[in-house]
Amino acid sequence: MSALPGGVSVSHLRVYDWPAPDGVGRAGSGSPHLHVASSEAYVVLGGSGSVHTIGPAGFSVHPLTPGTIVSFGPGVVHRAVNDGDLEVLVLMSNAGLPEAGDAVLTFPSAVLADPAAYREAASLPTPASGASDDEIAAAARRRRDLALEGYAELGAAVDRLGPAALRPWHDAAARLVRMLVPHWQDVWTRSVYAQTQATASALEGLIRGVAPHLAGGSVTATAAAAPPRRYGMCGRLQTWPTSP
Repeated sequence: MSALPGGVSVSHLRVYDWPAPDGVGRAGSGSPHLHVASSEAYVVLGGSGSVHTIGPAGFSVHPLTPGTIVSFGPGVVHRAVNDGDLEVLVLMSNAGLPEAGDAVLTFPSAVLADPAAYREAASLPTPASGASDDEIAAAARRRRDLALEGYAELGAAVDRLGPAALRPWHDAAARLVRMLVPHWQDVWTRSVYAQTQATASALEGLIRGVAPHLAGGSVTATAAAAPPRRYGMCGRLQTWPTSP
């Protein structure tokens, strides 16, 4: 299939209804994390809740009700909070990167400092390995709870020091993903950059009064990935394939 416009990926999120250890959310909570290269937007489809963020402006709570759109850029720690049946359409820039490690969970600083420990804590078993859905769910919940431990640590640091407390966490995230970046550059070049270049070429033609690109227009249709929904950072995800 062709990539979605602008190199965007889309998924449908049902935010976890697992009660959080810190009691936040009437129904439950997702796993706090940040993205190191990509921006994200929540388009709320149903239910209610909020997204909690920690960024340059400090800690903020953004209510989520149907029709609300909240977006956040790289480096902003975000946590989806479910007050009841919260469902969100998630739009991500740089399709292919978020699926390949662009998201870094807010594990405790000792885990973030150890790449092997981070990978072990962040990884989930798979059906291919023989894990049952209950086993995968239990692992995803343990992962969420560990991320909440680090999130509490980060929140306390921000209370003491202000947004400057984010710097060590950002540095740790950069170290964790460094080895992945050559692959990301390849994906981005073949998707987002290629689309940007195609638009630049089209505009150059249009200013001259020619539009050869219009003859190459196409239509694609793509079905959602087969069930079951996978366990994402913040909830159960229905996804669509990305390209390339």
